[in-house]
Order: sequence, then C-alpha cells, then structure tokens
Amino acid sequence: MADTRFRDRKEAGARLAEVLAEMDVESNAVVLGLPRGGVPVGYEIARQLHLQLDFLNIRKLGVPWQPEVAMGAVGEDGIPHLNSELVRSLAITSEQIKRVRDLELSVIYERKKAYRGYAPTADLQGRQVILVDDGIATGATMDLAIEMVRNAGARSLIVAIPAGPEGTTDKYGDMVDHCICLQEPADFNYVGQFYLNFAPVTDEEVCELLRASFEDLNRGAS
Repeated sequence: MADTRFRDRKEAGARLAEVLAEMDVESNAVVLGLPRGGVPVGYEIARQLHLQLDFLNIRKLGVPWQPEVAMGAVGEDGIPHLNSELVRSLAITSEQIKRVRDLELSVIYERKKAYRGYAPTADLQGRQVILVDDGIATGATMDLAIEMVRNAGARSLIVAIPAGPEGTTDKYGDMVDHCICLQEPADFNYVGQFYLNFAPVTDEEVCELLRASFEDLNRGAS
C-alpha cells in the first residue's frame, strides 16, 4: 500500500494550494497560519496563490496533568474559551485553569513580540480569510480561531488543513463557508502520523517565513 503521508509541512501546504486554486479564492484573501506548525503550511498556500500571510496568535489550554489534551484555548485577549463539559467531568478548578492560561499567555506575548515585526497585522474586515494549521486533533484552537476571525469582521472563511479526525469536514463545513481536509481517516491518532518529517517548527523559522512572504507580496505588487 502506498505511503500517503506528507513529506513535510511544505508539501501539505502545496497540496492544499492545489485544491484552493480550483476554488473561487479572492485576490485580496488573507492566509492566517496558527503558530507554529500552521505557518509553514500557510506560507506555501500564500506563496502559490500570491496572498497575504499573517498569523493568529492563539494557544491550546491543556489539561493540567495531561497537557496534550485540550480543555480549551486562549488568544491575545486573555479570555479562556473552555470545553465546559470536559472541565466539569475532570473537576478542573478555576485556579488550575488560571495557572494554565497565564502560562500560555506568556507564550502568546513572547510570540507577538518576536513575530509582529515581520508581518503587519492584517485587516480582516470584509475580507476572505483562509485559516490554516498543520492538522487538527481536538479542534480547540481552531474553534476559537474561527470565533476570533468572525469577530474581526471577516466576510467569508475557509478552513484548510492537511489532516484531522473522521468527520472534520462535516464539523467545520457547518461552521465556516468551506472546509478542506485532505485526510480524515477513522484510525486518526495524532497529527504527526500524517507526516514523514514532523520536526518542531522554531520561532526563527516562523519569523523567516513571515518575512519572506511579506517581501514576496510587496515585490509582486511593485
């Protein structure tokens, strides 16, 4: 049986770009990558479709004793968006939530300082937005990302991801205008299973991709 894994995030982005190229993507659409893994995927989409690339500064809130399990997510406004049912069932206290939130907010603020000099904040009002990550597991961060983009005034919204659990397209297809998920098998375990190379993305890589995308777009406009 052929190996269907993506070589790396660049190939995943290129595959998504091929699908998006067949759709009615607007020339002033904005590609928003979720740091850090979504930025290299989004960069390839933005590069091939000649679109603006930006990032959405958002973090998963992990269960205190099992951080890989999401109990919610938080953005720059500091307001935690929680899976209330999970929080209740695990008896997670408000103090535990605050500790996790404060830790993730410190990462958000550091990333804002590090990244923002390379990508001016995109104005989403009235524009089409393509939300990108390198995959979806629980969906906590993507759910909040959709809410944030809607609140920022986006006119239409596409979720574009290489892989997710079975039912991902149906779930997000009901939440946004279009959802592209290239692989959503019944035996989904974790996002990394879909990649041959799933090495962690560094802050330096994110900054370089944001800088390169900004320069490419300006070069094309001149």
